[in-house]
Amino acid sequence: MALDGAFLYAVKTELQPLIGGRIEKIHQPSREEIIISIRTREGSKKLFISANAGSARVHITTRPVDNPQTPPMFCMLLRKRLGSGKLIAVRQDGLERILFLDFECVNELGDVVTVTLACEIMGRCSNLIIIDHEGRVVDSIKRVDEEMSRERIVLPGMRYSMPPRDDRLNFLTAEPEDITARLREVPPAELSKALIRVFEGISPVLAREWTFFAGRGAELRSDTVAGDQLDRLLFDIKRTKEQLLSGENCFTAASDRDGMLKDFSFVRLNQYGTLMITKELPSASELLDYFYYERDRAVRTKQRANDLFKLLVNLTERTSRRISVQQQELAACAEKDTYKLWGDLISANIYRIQKGDATAKVENFYAEDCPTVEIELDMRKTPAQNAQHYYSEYKKCVTAEEKLAGQIEKGEEELQYLDSVFDALTRAESENDIIQLRLELREQGYIRSGGGKAKPPKALPPIEYKSSDGYTILVGRNNHQNDQLTLKFAEKTDIWLHTQTITGSHTIIVTDGETPPDRTVEEAATIAAVNSKGRNSTLVPVDYCLARYVKKPSGAKPGKVIFTNYKTAFVKPDAELEQSLRV
Repeated sequence: MALDGAFLYAVKTELQPLIGGRIEKIHQPSREEIIISIRTREGSKKLFISANAGSARVHITTRPVDNPQTPPMFCMLLRKRLGSGKLIAVRQDGLERILFLDFECVNELGDVVTVTLACEIMGRCSNLIIIDHEGRVVDSIKRVDEEMSRERIVLPGMRYSMPPRDDRLNFLTAEPEDITARLREVPPAELSKALIRVFEGISPVLAREWTFFAGRGAELRSDTVAGDQLDRLLFDIKRTKEQLLSGENCFTAASDRDGMLKDFSFVRLNQYGTLMITKELPSASELLDYFYYERDRAVRTKQRANDLFKLLVNLTERTSRRISVQQQELAACAEKDTYKLWGDLISANIYRIQKGDATAKVENFYAEDCPTVEIELDMRKTPAQNAQHYYSEYKKCVTAEEKLAGQIEKGEEELQYLDSVFDALTRAESENDIIQLRLELREQGYIRSGGGKAKPPKALPPIEYKSSDGYTILVGRNNHQNDQLTLKFAEKTDIWLHTQTITGSHTIIVTDGETPPDRTVEEAATIAAVNSKGRNSTLVPVDYCLARYVKKPSGAKPGKVIFTNYKTAFVKPDAELEQSLRV
């Protein structure tokens, strides 16, 4: 995991200003998360502690969190034991993934005692343990009995013991010759994996970064690294040590091209090259706050929108099947002229045909050389009735052709609309965005109206950007907002942009009657490309024109417009640029 002992060391350094502060409030927003508000001379700070297996961490947070009306039992115990306690120390044993928070508190007898919170950040074994002044466990957010672990039991009343610890080097204190010797002792393996066996408190991402620097991007093995490569490895380890001890860290988060956060570290990440987008933040707490909040928010958003994803997939498949059947029926209507011809030929040769004939061989006088054609007949019908039958088939095909063409066109428009809603759903950033899309689908009749009378939340404003030249750029969050932005908010002299033949959001450059520079138009086109289904493409065509040339067809679905007098710009979607211009 990226939150290793070395990163925890950087967090410990940031928590030092909290020493001397007193506890104001303690909350437990979820089963494995605790927030402790500490009042210091610089103001109140919220200390966030999580023992969740997938997001265990300790840091200062500024994010708003909803707390339950009734505090859980562990939260009540913390309030009882810590009360208005004063933080007197933040400790870490070497680079172990455990932070000890010592609080000076008053017990039930009025004596001043030290109560310690052990924040164990160890993946699925993460825990938050209350330890009294005698070193005994008061309780833990996760109790561990003999059935759960034979190596280490964590239950109230037992003496607290450290987790099992391997004999590894601390790179903050190890000498270069010790590192070299230990590398030769571990079993031969990839260098990054060997480094994890050699050092305590380092994550795979940090080990890979050291290996990347040592090999200049080439893969290395522990049993063959030597010479310049070994020197570069030792140099980078020393540089990381000096950086961590001095506090001059480069807190970096890495995300893929879809914006999904993947890794973070306290060093600059170069190992991913152009495969990942990196973002630097000013502190360890801000990085952890950003990384886990954004990652968990994306996961929560997808979970809450799961039913909409399934609905849209089903609707899309159903509409596609219907269009396919209609297209087959339309293809069958191509025989209509043949039916009319047969009706005419039977009528012209009615004197030669008898009731009970299975076929009629007649000359096609409409064609050159009058070739003989064979026409199937219904033996139960008279020649006149057979002719009428083919005329009826002709009329049916003509009528079906007219109706099917319109139905196919409507079906394709519906597919395009469902595709636009699906695209907006994949880019939903909050619960509010999902609610607005749900309301839109309900208005269009795709979702049944619920019986609840709760008032829906107010829709969020359009996404706002500021171009490098200072122009405001607005992007709609959904189809309804696209219509409002383009048809009601935008002035006639504003510039409207949309990806060509690709579903996406309407984008508006607020010009205030001026002509924006080409750089602003290019940036707006890039923003439109990122906020579209083509965001993962290498090159996206974006149409743009004055808003006065954009109209909405009568009866069209939300987000559907037509436009004229446009130009096309070809841009490369750049998520990093899009994020940097966002207000």
